[in-house]
Amino acid sequence: MLTDVSPLPATLLDRFTAVRAATESLCAPLVTEDYVVSSMSDVSPTKWHLAHTSWFFETFLLAPHDPGYTPLNPRYAFLFNSYYVQAGERHCRAQRGLVTRPTVDEVYAYRAYINEAVQTLCDRIAGDVEHPAWQVVELGLHHEQQHQELLLTDIKHVFWTNPMRPSYRTDAIPQPPEVAQGWQSIAEGVYRIGHDGDGFAFDNEGPRHGVYLAGARIANRLVTNAEYAAFIADGGYRKTALWLSAGWAAVQSHHWQAPLYWELVHGSWHEYTVAGTAPIIPYAPVTHLSYYEADAYARWAGGRLPTEAEWEVVAADAPVTGRFVEHGVRHPFADARSGLQQLFGDTWQWTQSPYVGYPGFRTAPGAIGEYNGKWMSDQWVLRGASCATPESHARVTYRNFFPSDARWQFTGIRLAADA
Repeated sequence: MLTDVSPLPATLLDRFTAVRAATESLCAPLVTEDYVVSSMSDVSPTKWHLAHTSWFFETFLLAPHDPGYTPLNPRYAFLFNSYYVQAGERHCRAQRGLVTRPTVDEVYAYRAYINEAVQTLCDRIAGDVEHPAWQVVELGLHHEQQHQELLLTDIKHVFWTNPMRPSYRTDAIPQPPEVAQGWQSIAEGVYRIGHDGDGFAFDNEGPRHGVYLAGARIANRLVTNAEYAAFIADGGYRKTALWLSAGWAAVQSHHWQAPLYWELVHGSWHEYTVAGTAPIIPYAPVTHLSYYEADAYARWAGGRLPTEAEWEVVAADAPVTGRFVEHGVRHPFADARSGLQQLFGDTWQWTQSPYVGYPGFRTAPGAIGEYNGKWMSDQWVLRGASCATPESHARVTYRNFFPSDARWQFTGIRLAADA
């Protein structure tokens, strides 16, 4: 499932404690009632995220590697399994918001129980650096960091659907300056992309392989709110020629007129953020767009979306720096840095690459192999990271993926064009 384990186990155990604590710290602004709501089928209750990440360690680490482990409550396996068919029956995803018990306090007790069991297991095998359990700890940490991001995007949607429109936090979001759009060229040639085996990676990030690129240009920054508002004003959601057939059907079916969380207030666009509703920030990156919308905008702008290979080639030598969840803003914004910017952090960037396995990819055996491989159809690759992504979770080869109509994640646009 992963290609390497780094750093050493003692540090890994420290990271386990830190990651588990970070998940709970994201819940600090919430009250008990916030934990239990599911506002649509894609959104899971906060309580479920807290429990599911514990179930993951219980199922894939403790059960196979600790013969003496006893589940706190055997029924939790049914409630908190997500989509691992080989791990057993599961509660219906769309009904997670109907489960009032276990209580929030009981879920936190479950987390503490798992933490103690993992600590005990790791103490017992600490001298065996080749023990396969260490790989599962590493995987479980990155799995939990994925759910940290989901926890934030899910609670944002929950708050937005509430007529009170509560805020997750009240910090002001910075007003970035306007940054001129420039272009980075990619020469025609054969390049190698994919994980090279150094450090952690999910299985879908490899094997490393060669790709031919015909030559292209990629924008130095993300598309802004102001630019996307111009697309709307020009009738972008009414011009059928801009849209893929399925995208136009989605526009008609869902009555899309703007990105998710945008609304007209007295004739001007406002946006709901984690800090509440306010006028859109003109030069901040536009976000919460579907693949369909990103593709239509790119066509309107005279460009296209990059392929994931083009994105990775451009980003290969760039530092993995940006605005991540640790920065506290939890909304994308821009700055006046020169050259390529916003490759990491701010928003995930749609590519025109379908989510399929790389040449030579093989799904791992057992239920753990369902983590990534089973989703390789009807999805598109996104690259980079977002303002809700933990910084230590981002890397140049990371392949996120969502279906064409997904909008509740921090997803944005970087334009590309043929050379």
